[in-house]
Amino acid sequence: MSKYHISVLLQETLDLLHIQKNKKYIDATLGGGGHTQAILERGGKVLGIDFDQDALDFVKKELLINKQEIRDELILAKGNFKDIDKLASENDFIQVSGILFDLGISSHHVDSAERGFSFQKEAVLDMRMDQDLSVKAGDLINILTKGELYELFTKLGEERFARSISDSIIRARKISPIKTTTELATIINRSIPRKQTTINGATRVFQALRIAVNDELNNIREALPKALDLLEEKGRIAVISFHSLEDRIIKNQFKEWEEQKRGTILTKKPITASEEEIERNNRSRSAKLRVFEKL
Repeated sequence: MSKYHISVLLQETLDLLHIQKNKKYIDATLGGGGHTQAILERGGKVLGIDFDQDALDFVKKELLINKQEIRDELILAKGNFKDIDKLASENDFIQVSGILFDLGISSHHVDSAERGFSFQKEAVLDMRMDQDLSVKAGDLINILTKGELYELFTKLGEERFARSISDSIIRARKISPIKTTTELATIINRSIPRKQTTINGATRVFQALRIAVNDELNNIREALPKALDLLEEKGRIAVISFHSLEDRIIKNQFKEWEEQKRGTILTKKPITASEEEIERNNRSRSAKLRVFEKL
């Protein structure tokens, strides 16, 4: 399944979800189906959810069409995981044994230049995971006020040069609208003092735009309580996050549930990728896995 996306922390996630034969599981972020395929191979039944039609089409071809033996064990559903309760009910996946959220964007999104997620590839500023969404990243860049841009980059990108970047964007768009990824990246990098960061200067701004366009943080806040309600006794939620904003939400939610005696945190510290995995897949370097078991 690696042609679409390399699943991170695969073995660790499967072990902590404690996959059992003939039990039901929900992969709330299907992507390229790597986690789903591994669950199926261990005998589980899966409801795979994704709001990206590209992902659904890919998994349908790779698993449902090409692998006869698992056709009856996998159901695909298009939708946002914030509606996991509705999607689970419609497909008779209530009282499940485990639910997985692999947050962020897939390798496919980054590698598909036309989707506009990467500052390294020329494309229209899009960043919509769900192509049915109406607002694109370019809309935000060209419509938001200086103050709104500053707040966006600060809160969702944790960008310390947010003020100078916002100023530069306002100046640039007065001349002409900012339309492409590389155009925006150039503006950002010219706004940041040289050698002030170890990552590309556009990284945090592009993260902030992607989170805003797809409403990622609110989606996970809304989805987690619904996911807990779908679990059977001793069922588990596994969440893989890729930046501090997501991880903070998950950590605090799990802590609140444990204090309410609704279950137990199985990962007192988040599990991270091994050096070997990071060497194989550099995108796993920032991944953090947290798991909660329902009482």
